[in-house]
Amino acid sequence: MRSAERCGTGLLMAIAVACGPTAPAGTGSDLESDGKEIQTAVIEEKVSGGGQFVHPTLGTVTFAFVATRHGDGRVTGRLHQNQHDLDFEYKGDVTCFAVDEENHRAWIGGVLTQSNDPDPVTEIGDEVWFRVLDLGQGGPEPDRSTFLGFDQGVPPFDTSENYCAARPWPDDNARTWPVVHGNIMIH
Repeated sequence: MRSAERCGTGLLMAIAVACGPTAPAGTGSDLESDGKEIQTAVIEEKVSGGGQFVHPTLGTVTFAFVATRHGDGRVTGRLHQNQHDLDFEYKGDVTCFAVDEENHRAWIGGVLTQSNDPDPVTEIGDEVWFRVLDLGQGGPEPDRSTFLGFDQGVPPFDTSENYCAARPWPDDNARTWPVVHGNIMIH
């Protein structure tokens, strides 16, 4: 399992910043079991982040994610959110994402691989999504994130792919919360 796929196993997951690839974007390499070097896919686009935000109803939420689009079009990554006040934790595999570089926005979607929330829309295998805003490290305003949205079978957001393709963004960054600890990066 690659390091990006293992991300999400710790509570804060080292604020996700350390969960990126070990080599810079571009063609990388891994070692086979016999020590021979093999080439890995080119990374075309990446969004990552981690930290905490305070939701007005759900309380403190810890999050971390990494989403990578490879040169061959594949999307890989992991997502994790922990809702501390209710002790709910969600983990999943990233299956899609979209980026608006001009406005510093990204939409990430995936499938739950772990959830301890008893709500029927949060079961393993259910689709989830969220959006983030990267306002730059140390900028005058903090980055922003949303809590996970869950598939409730209602178009247009009945799949992660539809969410990533639609790229919804309400006016005034509605329903996004300032990241109080951590950082979001659109690479």
